[in-house]
Amino acid sequence: MNKTLLPLLGLVAALFVGTDASAQSKTDPPAEIKALLEKNICLTCHKVNERLVGPAYTDVAKKKYKPEQIVELIYKPKPSNWPGYPPMAPMTQVPKEDAMKIAKWIVSLNAPAKKK
Repeated sequence: MNKTLLPLLGLVAALFVGTDASAQSKTDPPAEIKALLEKNICLTCHKVNERLVGPAYTDVAKKKYKPEQIVELIYKPKPSNWPGYPPMAPMTQVPKEDAMKIAKWIVSLNAPAKKK
């Protein structure tokens, strides 16, 4: 192989791996959060990056709610905040601690990417 191409191939491979890793982090919640989303049946209606029945978590994050506001909306949804979506049922069975962890994770989805 041409020795001048090796550094270029290494750079392309590094960029690809970096892109793949960041894409994965945006689609896969951390294990603890995923367990909470599954336990509280959130994933029935929501996905990280895609609309399902309800908005994607990344779209919720773009609204720049504070975690406390998201917790309140989990318990008392406001359909007027999301026109074009079916109204969310109040999820009063979600423990407050779980709701806050989920809310903080949702807010983190809108955080700027950390530089390496």
